[in-house]
Amino acid sequence: MSIRTTTRAVLGGRLRATTGLLTGFAATSAAHLGAILTDTSALRHATKPALMPLLAAHSVTAAAAAAQEAPKLLAPALLLSGGGDVLLQLGDDTAFLAGMGSFAAAHVCYVTMFVRQGALTDRRRALVVAAAYATAWAVTVGQLWPDLGDLQVPVAGYSLLLASTAVTSAGLGWRTGVGGALFLLSDTLIATKLAKWRELPGHQFWIMATYILAQYLLATGLLRASEAPRPPQEARASTASGTTGELGAVTV
Repeated sequence: MSIRTTTRAVLGGRLRATTGLLTGFAATSAAHLGAILTDTSALRHATKPALMPLLAAHSVTAAAAAAQEAPKLLAPALLLSGGGDVLLQLGDDTAFLAGMGSFAAAHVCYVTMFVRQGALTDRRRALVVAAAYATAWAVTVGQLWPDLGDLQVPVAGYSLLLASTAVTSAGLGWRTGVGGALFLLSDTLIATKLAKWRELPGHQFWIMATYILAQYLLATGLLRASEAPRPPQEARASTASGTTGELGAVTV
């Protein structure tokens, strides 16, 4: 078997794995959102813990299929989010605070990755974005504060980390920027629920829909931002095998 044939076989295997994981993530997301709409609690509880591990596995395999290395903190960020998803499902106050801590650690990972990728290079733009999100944070927390009870300090501290993710995500382009904004929106909807404010129609659906899309955009945006120039010989081999365009398609 020639080197070229072996390379094509390896890349083809990676491509199939990447496509399969992305399909699994999409199907699980659809099943979870459908379970919310139909109030099928067993399916909702079964699908939620699988969401972020599937996205993490897809991100790692997509990077390998494109012959690049995924940011080292991407899988931990997604898995910490998955841990937070599981803890929030348990329902009691201790589990809720532990889940918030898990998500806080995920946001530290995200902010670190964005900064390392150069999100704050354009300092003027970063200051404008930071000022806008800081204003939104202050207004939102100020409105929620009287109704949060014992969760006032934890929610305020966590939301500050969340806003930091939104600010730094905006520095890597529209994909991560929209992802960061949607993450902020999703958790703001959770906060209004904690404060026992009047809920939107389909409130839980919108919490999860914005959250799932946010994580997908953040992960794929980071993969795009971390793409490194490939050696000419490797690029020619990939082009010859006809996989270059396909690999791009499964990470979008």
